[in-house]
Amino acid sequence: MEESARPGLRIREGDCAVLKRDEVFKAVAVMRRRKVIFEKQWFYLDNAIGHIYGTTFEVSSGGSLQPKKKMEETTTETKEAGTDNRNIVDDGKSQKLTHDDIKALKDQGIKGQEIVQQLIENSTTFRDKTEFAQDKYIKKKKKKYEAVITIVKPSTRILSTMYYAREPGKINHLRYDTLAQMLTLGNIRAGNKMIVMETCAGLILGAVMERMGGYGTIIQMYPGGGPVRAATSCFGFPESFFNSLYEFPLSKVNSLISGTFSSETLPSEPEDNVPVEEESNGSLDEKQTLVQETEEESSTEAVMESNETEEQEQETMDLTEDAKYKESKEKGNKENIREKQRKQQERRRKLVETAALLEEKNADGLIVASRFHPTPLLLSLLEFVAPSRPFVVYCQYKEPLLECYTKLRERGGVINLKLSETWLRNYQVLPDRSHPKLMMSGGGGYLLSGITVTIEKVQSDASSLEPQKTEEPTSKKRKLQELHC
Repeated sequence: MEESARPGLRIREGDCAVLKRDEVFKAVAVMRRRKVIFEKQWFYLDNAIGHIYGTTFEVSSGGSLQPKKKMEETTTETKEAGTDNRNIVDDGKSQKLTHDDIKALKDQGIKGQEIVQQLIENSTTFRDKTEFAQDKYIKKKKKKYEAVITIVKPSTRILSTMYYAREPGKINHLRYDTLAQMLTLGNIRAGNKMIVMETCAGLILGAVMERMGGYGTIIQMYPGGGPVRAATSCFGFPESFFNSLYEFPLSKVNSLISGTFSSETLPSEPEDNVPVEEESNGSLDEKQTLVQETEEESSTEAVMESNETEEQEQETMDLTEDAKYKESKEKGNKENIREKQRKQQERRRKLVETAALLEEKNADGLIVASRFHPTPLLLSLLEFVAPSRPFVVYCQYKEPLLECYTKLRERGGVINLKLSETWLRNYQVLPDRSHPKLMMSGGGGYLLSGITVTIEKVQSDASSLEPQKTEEPTSKKRKLQELHC
């Protein structure tokens, strides 16, 4: 099975992977000889390279990972069970093994499964517990003493679950089921031209890129100095996915709508580069003349006294070394300035291309999930969306979306407006004890969705219907007159 796996399914150096232990996730970069700390365990990912994603590893002594072999769990100790737990007293004396004994077992290199087995054997109350309590006890001890991790390939579901559990504030408390609803309502598919405005660390952008598969165009609108793509980098997309990704600042949207946007309004290159080069060139000429003068003086004095010539030669060598060092440093500064200018020109060119794409006003969809108020964002960005295309707006609270809903109804140009909230409940499914989990999420945010339509056609149709309404009374009068006759 492993030999026939595709190369893309194997762990390679430089990949972005996700470590999983029970319900805890952490995104890491796979690098050799790099120490990783996860759930109070430290290890190296060197031995994981070459294995298939989804492989479960066991942390051995020295921090090396070893693939865990599937072993059938022995149930001989769990056959004896009590009827209830009423006579069990938690006084801390039921376990014969002390902390020092357990630490000694760890130092000897004994695996976690064997430590759990010894804990069961040295527990005086284990056999008096019910079968359910025994399973719970074993599960708790395995979680504590078995150093087992699974390396999985990052995806939208895994990364959204990880961010919602570890850092929900960075993604505006966007739950994974709400993100799935956004992708469905936004009709995200390959070949689309999508506009994405989000402040969720790039999680929604990565989800859209994964759904489109590198086909189509994505325009990311960002506030501030530049886009944030921390979560997008965790997906591990190839370079081809970023060729169709464009970015545009929100500060330039109004000028683009009003028609005043041009390349002249873009930030220009710093003008103080040329004077710096001229000053540096002048200083170099002066230093070179100083070196020549000192060399001439040293040559004339060399005839008179040999001691003075040695001192002068030493001074000239120091001066030439200083001149060479400063010359190389100034060359490096020139190269840095040229590289900076080249990057600025590339950024200006890409920004002009993005503006041209937006001016076409034929985007296939719009997704907004921002910490800012959604009403002004949505009203301005809807100008770039083609008719009969979906849009989705996410907000952690419903009050801003209610205001946005009212503004859209007054403005017109949209149909099928819906304000919804997804409800999620997790269940524990076990024999004779299936029930909803005790710790659940209270809310996953709210979604406002709709479809764009053209306003001009509606107005023209209404104007064409007006003369028909005025003619109706005359026709009715004629019919009445004919009937009377």
